[in-house]
Amino acid sequence: MKQIALSALTAAVVTVLVLFAGKTLPFPGDSSPEASENERIEQEEIPNDEQSGNSEEAMIVAAVKRAEPAVVSVIVSKDLPVLEQYYESPFGEDFPGFPFDIQIPKVREKGTEHREVGGGTAFFVGKDGLLMTNRHVVIDEEADYTVLLNDGQKLDAKVVARDSGNDIALLKVEGENFPALSFAEGESPRLGQTVIAIGNALGEFRNTVSRGVISGLSRTITATSGGGQDAERLDSIIQTDAAINRGNSGGPLLNSRGEIIGMNTAVASAGQNIGFAIPFPDLKRAFESFEKNGRIVRPYLGIRYMPVTTQLKEKNALAYDYGVLIVRGETETDLAIVPGSPADKAGLLENDIILEADGAKLTLETSLARIVQNKMPGDTVKLKVFSKGVEKEVMVTLEERK
Repeated sequence: MKQIALSALTAAVVTVLVLFAGKTLPFPGDSSPEASENERIEQEEIPNDEQSGNSEEAMIVAAVKRAEPAVVSVIVSKDLPVLEQYYESPFGEDFPGFPFDIQIPKVREKGTEHREVGGGTAFFVGKDGLLMTNRHVVIDEEADYTVLLNDGQKLDAKVVARDSGNDIALLKVEGENFPALSFAEGESPRLGQTVIAIGNALGEFRNTVSRGVISGLSRTITATSGGGQDAERLDSIIQTDAAINRGNSGGPLLNSRGEIIGMNTAVASAGQNIGFAIPFPDLKRAFESFEKNGRIVRPYLGIRYMPVTTQLKEKNALAYDYGVLIVRGETETDLAIVPGSPADKAGLLENDIILEADGAKLTLETSLARIVQNKMPGDTVKLKVFSKGVEKEVMVTLEERK
């Protein structure tokens, strides 16, 4: 699987290989139809092209005009040490009158300085000042965050929720009557559908607009911060050819009516015009969870696994070429099954192969993470497991990740 670069200017995303779904998966949205109506940008009536003669271009321009005020730039700042150079004799005071004046340059810290260290994009999802962005944009818990509004106003922002299983976070600013975007309710993304991306391109070009189409659906990617060390697996991702640049992370992907159908999160560094966005059902669910619980609540299973492929089957003489194999990680602390987790309580074992979840055959296209993430703590998932040479059914009651 190719690794994909996250599209923030600076990003440090921790790999989440253990299938946690308690505080894992993120989704935003409104908590009720009334909230959807009252707390989001009022949509202007845009007639069909056939009815009014409006061109697609006019629809796009109108959509951008409505959506742009709700998109903000995120500025990441931090106290960094100020270093100064000085010179020192290698002999100190021990050799007064030494014939040669030898001075060696050295560096020392002289206080700290509050400086901008990164940036990204966010958008309002509530008129009360609640914003959504990527978790990797606001991953640094020691940093300060400021949002730059479309009118040039700067507001201090507080991170109120980070989702540990998906690249979603929520910010809050003080104020009211902010212009909030709406989600594309009842609409599933379609291959070839026209989309609009808005973001803080390169951290310099605020509210840059690009247009393209949905060029792929249900992608699974491994997104990295650039060096390949920090990585995160993301499932059911939207692929688009709309230009997504560094700094666009956390910006909305919109349909031609200016409604959210995704959140821009990563780009394929080895390709051209290949960007990726988290689909709006994930975003909506994270938002609704926060509105209800004051945090993003997700279920978790508590296993570490790898997908079973034909190559893995042949190499290890496995009985199946599909499903997921429960395995430990590279270090002694990377256990295959988290002690006390739902998986542990249900009796799952290292080297078990989970073949199905709720009747769905697990393949590279149908991921266990997605099935679990679509549930809530307290829900059960029925697993078909191959354990010690025998197929069996295991019922697991999911819990919230603490």
